[in-house]
Amino acid sequence: MIGAREIELAGRLADVAGGVIRPFFRANFDHEAKADSTPVTEADRAAEASIRAILDVECPTDAIVGEEYGEKSGTSGRTWVIDPIDGTISFMAGRPIFGTLIALLEDGWPVLGLIDQCINRERWIGVPGQGTTLTGKPVSTRACRELAQASLATSGPQYFSQHDGDHFMALAAQTAHKRMLFGGDCYNYALLASGHIDIVVESGLKLHDFAALVPVVEGAGGVMCDWNGEMLHAGSEGHVIALGDPARMEDVVEALACNH
Repeated sequence: MIGAREIELAGRLADVAGGVIRPFFRANFDHEAKADSTPVTEADRAAEASIRAILDVECPTDAIVGEEYGEKSGTSGRTWVIDPIDGTISFMAGRPIFGTLIALLEDGWPVLGLIDQCINRERWIGVPGQGTTLTGKPVSTRACRELAQASLATSGPQYFSQHDGDHFMALAAQTAHKRMLFGGDCYNYALLASGHIDIVVESGLKLHDFAALVPVVEGAGGVMCDWNGEMLHAGSEGHVIALGDPARMEDVVEALACNH
């Protein structure tokens, strides 16, 4: 059961991470390429280290999964999942559409999610069944009467394999594709939760990329699933759909599958 303590702690973790990240924004900092060729900066590592230091003291029996420092086992059945800067490329380019992602999982299922944009001072916190807030005020997704009216977003075509890209474009062709958005990473899901975007589709995501997004989107009245329509959990492979209007799920899943 998620209560005030967990919500307060998640907010405090984001406060600390934001305090670490802000001085690096649009400043000079060290960065390098990881084994998968994606960039990592000293801001990523410092922010995650600051979060872990608090969790080690306050939640010693909880597991931790972080993008930069890997996994720490636990015994409580609860796991904190951290992405200190989701959208590192945007961060490096000085674009304030990256975010710190903090999630809490119980037995592998996301039950608390936080998206924090520390430059704009925007914070979405979601708990399924309790609602999603943006900086303390309730937000909700919007209705979408038909797929042809839907705005579709993704982080970028370069993140799809040829196979997945073909399926994505098959979906895009059935949406309001002239309004399609590229770039944004976690910020797209936050905007969807606030009723500004209808659909976000990605592939190749890892647990730290999507765990925090699920409670934010679903707490706002949307739904997240994989490309087969199955609920997302710690074992999901990373093909992700976010929908503002759950009524469009069958349409989106069918459109993604139409090239099989």
